[in-house]
Amino acid sequence: MAGSLNKVLLIGRLGADPEIKQMVNGKSVARLSLATSQSWKDKNSGEKKEKTEWHRIVVFNEGLVNVVQQYLKKGAQIYVEGQLTTRKWKDEQSGQDKYSTEIVIQGYNSSLTMLGGGNSGGGIANDNTQSPSNNDDMSQISNDMDDEIPF
Repeated sequence: MAGSLNKVLLIGRLGADPEIKQMVNGKSVARLSLATSQSWKDKNSGEKKEKTEWHRIVVFNEGLVNVVQQYLKKGAQIYVEGQLTTRKWKDEQSGQDKYSTEIVIQGYNSSLTMLGGGNSGGGIANDNTQSPSNNDDMSQISNDMDDEIPF
């Protein structure tokens, strides 16, 4: 269908360590549980309120799965860009059809970036390319760039 778009952008924190599984074809897949929260002040009571939404994130990029496994832990703050996908399966106990909506990170139009705070350290961006996330990393890169050019 021309003129359609399936894109999801989220910033949140991991509610658990990533779950890494092997698929039938031998490749790995990472599953993440991401919490996004919004807070506001109740107009009537003045009380602070908060609502948390939970999102299922599935990472299929093999290289990115390895980096997710190595660097992401519960509490890490991440930014993800992906696509919404709904899976259907049969519940073995009841025999009923079940559905699950997930954000899929796969291909060139998806990314995952670690942000500061929580248990995260550096950065992951655009299909497993690492990028710095704090000033110390940036100053190290700047210092590396000041070296003499060898020609």
